[in-house]
Amino acid sequence: MSEKPRLVPVDAKPADPQLAEELARWMPPGAGAPPLVLFRTLARHPALMQAMRPLGAYILGRRFGLSLRQRELLIDRVCARCGCEYEWGVHVAAFGAAAGIGADTAAATVRAPADAESFDPAEAALLRAVDELCAGPALADETWEALGRHFDDAQRLEIVVASGWYRLITTVCNGLALPNEPWAARFPV
Repeated sequence: MSEKPRLVPVDAKPADPQLAEELARWMPPGAGAPPLVLFRTLARHPALMQAMRPLGAYILGRRFGLSLRQRELLIDRVCARCGCEYEWGVHVAAFGAAAGIGADTAAATVRAPADAESFDPAEAALLRAVDELCAGPALADETWEALGRHFDDAQRLEIVVASGWYRLITTVCNGLALPNEPWAARFPV
């Protein structure tokens, strides 16, 4: 990967008040941190940035049907499978503790296959589905049925959509060679 991003992110405090407002919308309320490099890079194309926000906000919001832990395990595993240390590290650092994901569990999301001993049966089914979705081209019937033992149809749909969304996000991060946030976690050695 390149040592510098392929697009220079906008300033963390842009002079344009509309852009500053849009960047603030992407950060959690009261975050007290500058906007992420990812968000500041997307800000190079404001219309695209605005189009992307609603789905990301839904997945990270309270209406999403998985528990915080399940959502973060899904995201961590997609990021790990796609080799995206940037997004994995952001999520582990920003949401890991609140989701009850310690360092050993976060590390287990990077190992292939995911360490089954670190996860309950619902989480293991979720991670198997993520693995299949990342490997493509489709989800096996057995995997869909295994998900159905733990998740309803709406949740299974969200699992498929969120997996695809984070594959998109990892493609953006990796394709643009985004540098890791200085405070983010790093892949285990």
